Amino acid sequence: MPRGESLAAEHLGADHVERYLRRHGLVANRRFSQNHLVDGEVLEAIVVAAQSAGRQILEVGPGIGILTGALLEAGAAHVTAVEVDARLIAHLRERFAEEPRLTVVEGDVLDTDVSAIIAPPYDLVANIPYHITSPILHLALGQDPRPDRFVLMLQREVADRITAPPGGMSYLSVFVQYHADVTLLRAVPASSFEPAPKVDSAVVVGTVRPRRLDAQREDDLWRLVQAAFRERRKMIHNVLTRQLPTLGKERLEAALASVGIAPDRRPQTLSMDEWLLFAERLGPLP
Repeated sequence: MPRGESLAAEHLGADHVERYLRRHGLVANRRFSQNHLVDGEVLEAIVVAAQSAGRQILEVGPGIGILTGALLEAGAAHVTAVEVDARLIAHLRERFAEEPRLTVVEGDVLDTDVSAIIAPPYDLVANIPYHITSPILHLALGQDPRPDRFVLMLQREVADRITAPPGGMSYLSVFVQYHADVTLLRAVPASSFEPAPKVDSAVVVGTVRPRRLDAQREDDLWRLVQAAFRERRKMIHNVLTRQLPTLGKERLEAALASVGIAPDRRPQTLSMDEWLLFAERLGPLP
């Protein structure tokens, strides 16, 4: 890399990254949610949280390699970076041409067989393209091989949703918290990126749990939770009576009572453990 082109944390800044992009003829493509991190303090926080030394890392949307380089510098055993933009793929391969610990995979991660590009154990560390956040979370956590841990930059609204306590839960909250213990590490203002997005962001850290249900019971759980959150502000008894009429009123009332869930509670007030116990008492869904 030519002198003055370092993208290490101590050299970051909006002006520096903007000059770097211009020098290499690169323009952020908003269609791919390309917003490059320019805050060195945030970059260092992600790397520290990632605990990447000696680990295999899967990175989605590496961009110009700001996080990629920092993870390699921190001692990652190998980074597999999935990038959809052909311009950035060429740039990454040139920039890291002499780095044997990096594999750049060309393609949309949602169309990629993760098991074909990385084998467990591995961690997911990424500045997630915001327009595909939910599908990526479902891909990473719902399908094998799942990561052991994840450190993700997300839109602040989504980060708040997946780390929400009972009272502010959503379907995505339940899904992520079923699969992982997740916490919000820090908020990240829009000014930490170039170009600056229209929304603030946040970094979340998760430790993935072993699966607690078999495939069929998981399917039943997600059918139940999805049905309830179709009318999240309505009473859970009334919602499920309408959304899952084949359950039968008596069976539904008995299951709620056995778990101690009042029929007038709203779906967003149930904890992850209550959802699991409720699904268990209901048994297989018709």
